[in-house]
Amino acid sequence: MSLAAFLLALGTTCRITRFITKDTLAAGFRTWVADRFGDDSRPTYLVNCGWCTSTWVAGAIAVYASLLHTTAWFLLPATALTLSYLAGLASRWLD
Repeated sequence: MSLAAFLLALGTTCRITRFITKDTLAAGFRTWVADRFGDDSRPTYLVNCGWCTSTWVAGAIAVYASLLHTTAWFLLPATALTLSYLAGLASRWLD
């Protein structure tokens, strides 16, 4: 895998992890997990912990990237998610 594919996989992992653990759009999912399994359960902890979630997201992205790293099926969504993550970081500095 090339350095560019690795960096796109990294950015994709960061964005998906952030979406699951922090974004308002995924709050309903996190609430559903807490309601289903309890506030002190491991699944609830998993969807609220960036370190924990990133392990699972990175594993899935690593497989996806290793199989498709030279195709548009990887490059287009990975680029979009990485740019989205970088725009979010930049907006913190610009605001």
